[in-house]
Amino acid sequence: MAFQAGGQRPAPRPAPANPEAQAYLQDYAALLDAVPHPSLVVDHRWDVVLVNGAFRSLFGGAGPHPTAMPADNFLRFVLFHPDASAVLGEHESSWCLPMLAHFAAAVERHGHDHGLQAIRRDIAEDPIMEAAYRQGLPHWVRAVGRKAVEHDGAVRPLRHPDPRWGATECRIVVETPSSLAELGYTRLTLVLRETRRAPHRRGRPRRTGSHLRVVAASD
Repeated sequence: MAFQAGGQRPAPRPAPANPEAQAYLQDYAALLDAVPHPSLVVDHRWDVVLVNGAFRSLFGGAGPHPTAMPADNFLRFVLFHPDASAVLGEHESSWCLPMLAHFAAAVERHGHDHGLQAIRRDIAEDPIMEAAYRQGLPHWVRAVGRKAVEHDGAVRPLRHPDPRWGATECRIVVETPSSLAELGYTRLTLVLRETRRAPHRRGRPRRTGSHLRVVAASD
């Protein structure tokens, strides 16, 4: 998938009005920076509230984009940024489709949210993305099951710009303390994993989820 979002750059997110909440987020940012794995805090629109240095290192090579920078809105980055597939391995099946599934659930819960509606308009403006959302996504969810859609615990491929990692995998860990949850935020950490060499096998290669296409073939 390679899509271009046509909307306007999202408005800056206001800081919490409560001084205690502001102080908590400042301290939580210090905690996040001590984590060696890429980690981010997002709201229900996937607007990014906090990222750490490891996150910036992983996505630092992404070129400029008016609406889809990884540290602005991670959902937009996955769906719309032309450089996303350079970092997110098996971009379509392992990242785009799960994110679209979570977006669909967020729209059901927060249907009148202006930020989500703006993303929905951008999806509708691209015929391939719209087909993926309306037709390919329900087929994919039926094929893989709801558990495969969940982020927490999922293992997904990455291409890290640091050659010490290179082509690797990460396990997504969703870990949200109550104080973050009360602010409407969620924390995700991409725990980088050492890559194991797959044993050589003769004969036909095993099929994996990467063969899934965004638009399902007719039944």
